[in-house]
Amino acid sequence: MFSTTLHHLPRPIRSSFTRKIVSRRMSTNPAIEPKVRKFESVEGADISSTSQSDGIRFRLVSYNILAQVYVKSALFPHSPPACLKWKARSHAIHSVLKNLEADFFCLQEVDEYDSFYRKNMESLGYSGIYIQRTGQRKRDGCAIFYKPSCAELITKERIEYNDLVDSIKADSVTCSEQKIETSNERKGDDKAKDSRKDSRDLNDPLVRLKRDCVGIMAAFRINKPFQHIVIVANTHLYWDPELADVKLAQAKYLLSRLAQFRTLISDEFECTPSVLLAGDFNSIPGDKVYSYLISGNVKPAETIIEEDAPLPLSSVYEVTRGEPKFTNCTPGFTNTLDYIFFSPSDFTKPVSILQLPEPESPDVVGFLPNHHHPSDHLPIGAEFEICQ
Repeated sequence: MFSTTLHHLPRPIRSSFTRKIVSRRMSTNPAIEPKVRKFESVEGADISSTSQSDGIRFRLVSYNILAQVYVKSALFPHSPPACLKWKARSHAIHSVLKNLEADFFCLQEVDEYDSFYRKNMESLGYSGIYIQRTGQRKRDGCAIFYKPSCAELITKERIEYNDLVDSIKADSVTCSEQKIETSNERKGDDKAKDSRKDSRDLNDPLVRLKRDCVGIMAAFRINKPFQHIVIVANTHLYWDPELADVKLAQAKYLLSRLAQFRTLISDEFECTPSVLLAGDFNSIPGDKVYSYLISGNVKPAETIIEEDAPLPLSSVYEVTRGEPKFTNCTPGFTNTLDYIFFSPSDFTKPVSILQLPEPESPDVVGFLPNHHHPSDHLPIGAEFEICQ
C-alpha cells in the first residue's frame, strides 16, 4: 500500500533507573489517547449553546474504524507499533464512540463484531445490525448501531454489490439463448467456468464486478416528540482507483436499491421518510461517484453525468461548511473519502456537524493511525432536526 519505508535507528541502552521511570510512565499513559472533537452548529456557534426546538433531533456518526485484519506494520510503517495492537486500538475505539454520543453509528470495516463491538456497544446502550462482506476471504463488514431509547428498528435489507455480477450473467444468458442448443460445447464445461471464475482477468466483467463489497439499510421509527420514520443506510464501496467504473456501478446500484426501499416504506406506512446515507465511498469530492450521488438534487457545473440519480441527496458537510480537507490520512493518500448524505426537504435539515482537524493539527501530524486516532480514517458526524 505504501512505498515509503521508515528505517529505525537502534535504541540507546538505558540504565535500570531510566527503565523504571519509562515503565511507570507507560503504565499510567495508555498507548492511544483519543482526540474527540465537538459538534458545532451550522451557524458557527457551539452546539451546546443552541436552543432546543420542538422538533426531533438526533446525531449520526460515520466512521471507518479500520479492521484489525488489515492492520499490518508493513502497511503502516509510520504508525507507532503500540497504536496498531488490537488491545490498545479497541480501548481507543470504544472511548471515541462513547464520547461522540451519537444516536446512530454507521461503522465500516467492522471485523470483531461478535467478540467486541456488539457487547461493548450494548454496554453503552446500543443495539446493532451487521452485514459481513461477501465471500470467504473477507472478515469485515458494515454495522449500524442505534439507541433503542431513541429509535425503533422497523425493517432492514442487505446490499450485496456482487448482485451486479448476477445481472451481467442474466444479460449474457438472454443474449446467448440461441447458443444454448449447441450442448456439445457445454458438456463438461464446469472446468472452464471455474477457470473463468478464478481468473484475475479484469477485462472479464464478471471478474471486474465481483469485489465482495456490501451495505445495509434500515428503517427506524422515532416516537418522541412525535412519530417519524428515518431510513439509515451504511456502505463501503470498492477502493481501487483503477476500477472507477466498478465504484460508479456500485453507487448506481446502491441508490437504485435505496430508492426502492424508500418507496416500499412510504407505501407501507403512508409516510415521507427522511433518508440518510453514510459510509466510506472511496471517492473524492467532484469525481464521478460523488457527482452521481448528488446529481438527483443538484448537478454540479462542468460535470457530465449520463443519468441523474433516482434519489435526491445532498452532502451534509458540503451544504454547511464545505467538504473536509481530508477524512483519510496516510503517507500514500490523504483526502476525503467519507460522507454523510441526506435527502433535503422542508422538514429535515442538519443543525450541527462534527468538527474535523486541519492538516497542521498536532493530532494528525505524522499521519494515522497514531496516539490520538485509532484508525487511518476520521469520524464524521451530523446532528439533524426534523420538524412537523
